[in-house]
Amino acid sequence: MQRTSGGSKQQMLTSAVSLLRERGAAGVTVDAVLAHSGAPRGSVYHHFPGGRSELILSAVGLAGEHIGELLDEAIADGSPRRALERFVWFWKQTLIDTDYLAGCPVLALAVDSHQNAPQAAELLQEVFASWQTRIQQLLVGAGTPADRAKRLSTLTIAAIEGAVVLCRVHRDTGPLDDVLTEFTTLLDPS
Repeated sequence: MQRTSGGSKQQMLTSAVSLLRERGAAGVTVDAVLAHSGAPRGSVYHHFPGGRSELILSAVGLAGEHIGELLDEAIADGSPRRALERFVWFWKQTLIDTDYLAGCPVLALAVDSHQNAPQAAELLQEVFASWQTRIQQLLVGAGTPADRAKRLSTLTIAAIEGAVVLCRVHRDTGPLDDVLTEFTTLLDPS
């Protein structure tokens, strides 16, 4: 997500998302968010009375909605193949545009969730479930049996999230290309 103009709350949320993508949840401190966003110190507890935990959860919620909207755009025409191509393209562009520094902010919290508020697990379940449901509905609409569509939606999210991690490690989009190649046949109804 790009830094956008707006109030200090939006600036802090956008900065928290960026920091989650690049540094993980452990790297999202109040000081880091203030330095990145340029927001005044007093605004943190004004907008996020729950402090760091509330800021991180709000940022992950925002990122989850944003990625969900991207999924909605990708699946709009009902083609699983084109949806996967568009979603993979989004991640490839994100990685290339950030020189492989930015991964998925939702995954970043999932990896570090033991250090955060108990609400993190619930939020993460909701976000990942909403993504999986979107993919599952797309597949069912394209003729895939419901039970298989459910399994494929889980596999799709897991594979793309894992491929993004591998892309960052290898500094190459090849793992996403591999997922796209192999999933093209899996996502066609049979």
